Amino acid sequence: MVVTSMESLPTGYRGLVIGASGGIGESLVEALRHDTRAGEVVGLSRSVDGLELEKEWTLHAHATRLTDKSFNMIVCATGALTIDTRGPEKTIRQIDRDAMLKQFSTNAVGPALILKHFVPLLDRKDRSLFVILSARVGSIGDNRLGGWISYRSSKAALNQIVKTTSIELARTHPKCVIVAVHPGTVATALSAPFRNGHQPFEPWEASRLILRTVDNLSAEKSGSFIAYDGSEIVW
Repeated sequence: MVVTSMESLPTGYRGLVIGASGGIGESLVEALRHDTRAGEVVGLSRSVDGLELEKEWTLHAHATRLTDKSFNMIVCATGALTIDTRGPEKTIRQIDRDAMLKQFSTNAVGPALILKHFVPLLDRKDRSLFVILSARVGSIGDNRLGGWISYRSSKAALNQIVKTTSIELARTHPKCVIVAVHPGTVATALSAPFRNGHQPFEPWEASRLILRTVDNLSAEKSGSFIAYDGSEIVW
């Protein structure tokens, strides 16, 4: 169950979505802009703004450009399942060194660099939220099917990055909640080949569920791994 926070985002809060041109990212930008409490909402993406995870200088440049602002809501909606036409492996025999490194670069190292450069933009006085989109398949305890080794491992690494960052943020940003969020199966290009009969959420629906859930999280939930509905996922 979601624990209702004793605080809420301040009226006129600023929001930032990184990965704003993706299926979920674009919908998150729209959802934030429809929040009557929100003020300015900024979206950053590779296709529109030239923000590239593998070129750290672009992250630094965009974060530096925004240093005159403080944000109460930052969402990292980056990530990839199929990279350079290579989908997830079905067996350990299909492991490819370069493909696996690419998964880690995109799904773990990239978000870690985003945290490095954009955490300083978080509001230190009022409540703030840093939401990192992860995936249920990154759960080690919930892995009952096997396969998808590189993607699973990269998301498990991402979850550790979020957990570790939460400990640091608790010292500097006591009102900040940072969480890894599984968005569910969403009707995007990323999930299309792998739905296996699952009825997906539309991106707008997933976005609203995610934002409603994280808005209700208490500070004690910082560093946790949760689903779009607020249910906790085992590490």
